[in-house]
This record gives sequence, structure tokens and C-alpha cells, in this order.
Amino acid sequence: MRVIRFVAVTIIGWALAAGSGAAQQRIAGDFDLEATLEVCAACHGENGVPVEPDYPIIWGQEEYYLYVQLKDYKSGLRTNEIMQPIAEQFEREQMKELAKYFAGRPWPNLPVERDDEKASKGEVQTHAGECAQCHNTYQGDSRLPRVAGQQEAYLRRTMIEYKAKVRVNDPSMSSLMRSYEDKGIEALAHYLATL
Repeated sequence: MRVIRFVAVTIIGWALAAGSGAAQQRIAGDFDLEATLEVCAACHGENGVPVEPDYPIIWGQEEYYLYVQLKDYKSGLRTNEIMQPIAEQFEREQMKELAKYFAGRPWPNLPVERDDEKASKGEVQTHAGECAQCHNTYQGDSRLPRVAGQQEAYLRRTMIEYKAKVRVNDPSMSSLMRSYEDKGIEALAHYLATL
């Protein structure tokens, strides 16, 4: 996984390098959506299937949620060694255009091998945390991300990052995740991934 992550960072670094024509064009304000989508596909996949299990599905994700995440990466409120340098290049309207594009793509519905016992424990965890109060059917709702069918490893990593206060762009999630044991988070991630 480290090798793939290194390759992705390297590819993205090349694309954003000052000598890159596509990057210069994008930074200059002459936003080239197609060139930018190629950079996104290096991690998030050409058909909406991410290249790593702990990278999120962004095809079919909520538009406003995607925009806010890009904005948070740009401001440093949300940190990630790959996404921050990319988001820093975008202006507000460019982030909105990207969010609209990805929100308009079909959700890839990745196959997941369901462990009924683990999923059942995860469902209990959703009730304990009253997750549905905000996430409702887990399909997303403008400001809230779709978590149903999201990559299990990404969900688990994200919840652990909230718990450890590594991810701080939603204090209510950090507070909630601190109430969970790691095994509860694992079961919750599995349950949501199988919806």
C-alpha cells in the first residue's frame, strides 16, 4: 500500500509541478476540468472505483459535502498529504465545478463480502451512537456524506481519525467517535459499507 500511495503522490506532484502545462493552465484560472479529472482519477479511479481500499468513493457523493471537503483541504482544516496540495490550487468556483461533476456521476456500488455477525454488531453501534439522527438512511443529504456502500477501510480510517482528533473538521463526529471502542468502529464501518 505504501508503494501505491508513493506512486500516487509522485504522479500528482508531477501534475502540479510548476513546469506542468496542465497545472499552469489550471492555476492561471483557465480551469481545465478534463486535466484535473485525470489527476483525481490517479487515486479515486477512472470509473469511480478508488485505487486503494482506504480512499473514498467520490462518484455520486453529495455535491455540497464534496465542495466543503475541498474547501477544508484548501484551508488546512482537513489534512491529507495528497489532497491538500491539490485543493490549494483551486479557486472557489473550480471546487464547486468539481463537486458538481463528481456528484453527477453514478455511485459505483462495489461488491462487499458481508459478515452477518459483524454487520449486526455494527448496526447495534449505529443505534448506540444515534447515527441515523444525522445520517438518516445513510444515502447522503446535501451537507452529509453518503456513507452507505462507502469503502470499509476508508470509513474505518475516517472514524479513527475523528476519534484521535486527527480529522477535526467536524467536532461533533470527533466527540461521538471518542465514545466508541476500536472494535465498535470496525463493526460500524463494516455495516455501513454493506448497506
